[in-house]
Amino acid sequence: KAHEIRTKPKAELLKQLEDLKTELAQLRVAKQTGGAASKLCKIKVVRRSIARVLTVLNMKEKSNLRKLYKGKKYKPLSLRVT
Repeated sequence: KAHEIRTKPKAELLKQLEDLKTELAQLRVAKQTGGAASKLCKIKVVRRSIARVLTVLNMKEKSNLRKLYKGKKYKPLSLRVT
């Protein structure tokens, strides 16, 4: 769940991301070699998990940048409210 991922530190999230990517690579190999149907169904779940972790990492990064640039005269375009 995303709310569980948000509480983890950045290093742990990066390790989890690496583990998920290696698992996805193994599942793709199993798909090519004619693996079990349960493995084929798990590809979708792993891809979604990777997306969740990346989303949380990007949200944390953006919130840290917002705190850094708060009150400054110039802000990056990605942090400006349009």
